[in-house]
Amino acid sequence: MNRPYALLLAFALLQGCQSLAPKSAEPTVAEADKSEAQKPVAYGSFTQDTLYSLLVAELAGQRNRFDIALANYTDQAAKTQDPGVSERAYRIAEYLGADEPALDNALVWARNDPQNLDAQRAAAIQLARVGRYDDSMTYMEKVLQGKGDTHFDFLALSAAETDQSTRDGLMQSFDRLLVKYPDNSQLVFGKALLLNQDGKTEEALELLEAHPAQDGEIAPILLRARLLQALDRGPEALPLLRGAIRDNPDDKRLRLTYARTLVEQDRIADAKGEFISLVQQYPDDDELRYSLALVCLENKDWDEAESYLREMIERDSNVDAAHLNLGRIAEERHDPAGALREYAQVGPGPDYLPAQLRQADILIANGRGSEASRQLAAAREAQPDIAVQLYLIESESYSNNNKDAQANQVLQQALQHYPDDLNLLYTRAMLAEKRNDLAQMEKDLRAIIAREPENAMALNALGYTLADRTTRYSEAKALIDKAHQLTPDDPAVLDSLGWVAYRLGNLDEAERYLRQALERFPDHEVAAHLGEVLWANGKRREARQVWAKAFETQPDSPILRKTVLRLTGSETL
Repeated sequence: MNRPYALLLAFALLQGCQSLAPKSAEPTVAEADKSEAQKPVAYGSFTQDTLYSLLVAELAGQRNRFDIALANYTDQAAKTQDPGVSERAYRIAEYLGADEPALDNALVWARNDPQNLDAQRAAAIQLARVGRYDDSMTYMEKVLQGKGDTHFDFLALSAAETDQSTRDGLMQSFDRLLVKYPDNSQLVFGKALLLNQDGKTEEALELLEAHPAQDGEIAPILLRARLLQALDRGPEALPLLRGAIRDNPDDKRLRLTYARTLVEQDRIADAKGEFISLVQQYPDDDELRYSLALVCLENKDWDEAESYLREMIERDSNVDAAHLNLGRIAEERHDPAGALREYAQVGPGPDYLPAQLRQADILIANGRGSEASRQLAAAREAQPDIAVQLYLIESESYSNNNKDAQANQVLQQALQHYPDDLNLLYTRAMLAEKRNDLAQMEKDLRAIIAREPENAMALNALGYTLADRTTRYSEAKALIDKAHQLTPDDPAVLDSLGWVAYRLGNLDEAERYLRQALERFPDHEVAAHLGEVLWANGKRREARQVWAKAFETQPDSPILRKTVLRLTGSETL
């Protein structure tokens, strides 16, 4: 629905206003004015000034002067305390995203219509949005005592982006209400959401398991499935979802979550069957069709994936994403010309830069670097807002194809146009490190740190390189320690901490940090570092086990092979 039409509907009637029309008829304000102008008794307790103000509000709304409409309704809601006027004022404010008037009018509405559960819920929502959770709970308790769904989850979700003390206060409010209503499933679900937001995943799951979802309740089951996945207990989510689907066979959310959980469990063939069934049941849902195409891609069913993607293009849905993935299929089929044709059809949007990167990489890999550069130059001219990203794509493509001189030349050109761009400086620093030009690398990284003293990525990159390629270990450790203070859980920083500790001869400390890094990010370079520290610490059998596991996922890793060869005298374990 377009905005003007929606607002005309919002302003067309003064429903609920006790004095404007009999309940058997619902004329517009203009019609009421014409038919009732000579009958002041029909307007009940409203004064002539109030009626005039409301009429002005209606006409203002029809002329897109929503500021006047909202101001008049809000003023008359406060003066008259009328539930109908305050409800209309609240609806207008909520539609326009006017938070303060929405709160004020919701409170007037709720106070003057205490039996109306919608009014109580509206007041609770607005109070929760401004962090007045105790007041919000007062209104929600009134809803609890009424009939129908209470929908407490919005209260917990509204706290997602707030500070810890606010969430703690809301948790206390939930707990107080749970004492009164221990079996209220909406309260239980809301508290579970809060626990999950606070990182208390196991507590959230235990709460939901202690209060199984009632018949017809889907959201708690979906949350339980998500929590099981987060706790690496994904296989347990599958029977939970299957049982819920048996009880609710037509619930799209359950079936979609089940299909996605199968994907996360690497049961791609089973997931594909589920998505096929969903697409057959909901043939007009192109998001499902796109998900099915991606599952087919994951399963290397190129023909089927292509078929679904072509359908999307015919249906004019997710066209850019479809062309991007068709390009990837063409690459898998070793058809660079076909891939280039598909990527060239991706227009501006979220898929544009990936398509540009793949085009550049294909062209440069096939000896058509000049063509790639011309194409990217034209793209920069057409889209100046993303010129820096396009320069980075060109440089990366040259670097990926072992053409570092050309990559550096692109960065030099880019920095002439954007001398203060830190992404360009950082990329040039990494390219300089690759060429063993440590002086240029350090110059660029220190320029970044001078501009952004708390740039953890630059601090860590410089610190690691000094630890790995020089003997300036103390200086390296100071840089890495600062990066660690800024990003204590970053596995790349933990790896650097372990490596500099190893260089300083602190083997136990090095081992501790590298174990943490590998646990958070099972990367072949981290595995090479941990294996070397274990080897030096006399734990050679475990070192071989760490390397062997890393070789399973990265059999061609040059750092693994060099490390193993240097320490054992052989590239094989």
